[in-house]
Amino acid sequence: MRRAAQTSESVEVAVLLALSGGLMDAYSYLVRGGVFANAQTGNMLLLGISITQGNWDGCLRYATPIASFAVGVAVAQCLKLAAAGGRLHWRQLALGLEVALLVAVALVPASLDLVANDLTSLACGIQVQAFRKLHGRAVATTMCVGNLRSGTDELVTYLHTRDRAALSGALLRYLVICCFVAGAVLGNLLVPALGLRMVLASPVLLACAFAVIFWDREAAEGAGG
Repeated sequence: MRRAAQTSESVEVAVLLALSGGLMDAYSYLVRGGVFANAQTGNMLLLGISITQGNWDGCLRYATPIASFAVGVAVAQCLKLAAAGGRLHWRQLALGLEVALLVAVALVPASLDLVANDLTSLACGIQVQAFRKLHGRAVATTMCVGNLRSGTDELVTYLHTRDRAALSGALLRYLVICCFVAGAVLGNLLVPALGLRMVLASPVLLACAFAVIFWDREAAEGAGG
């Protein structure tokens, strides 16, 4: 497979981000009261059910992560617009902020699950806006429905046309899905030992992604110099 045009679109970075995405969703759902950090469609569904049941505490539990996710998208876009020409790429700044948010989440006590879920969703919003492509193809590392649809579309296209590019796209998207599921598995395995601190595995993965982008950029600048 050819090398990605940008390191932020590489398989290595996508794998790390998808593992982190699955782990974050497992954390908020298993440890923080059955809320989805990434899958805002699920939160919207549960919000609608809570409204019909008159469960106003439930409404708050599901509404604020949705709003926080949207704020995260806005924050990432602001970083993109404001950080042009800096030493660090704006996506590296986004990763650094995401790491800081998730470390803070690990310090939030169980009595403040609402705050923890809002911070986690904020981090997810940043990630989904900052990293939207894999080898030039639209891919999400914090949710899987779009990847499943596009991957299956390309797989059928390959079976019909034998277009190798379509097969490559399908395999890349299915790889991201598998990594997301693996992240959820990892998170579930870590819960008994780490509890509320389980989310700290996610900043480790994100820090690795940051390093991959940084080292590749440094190498490129050195070669150019």
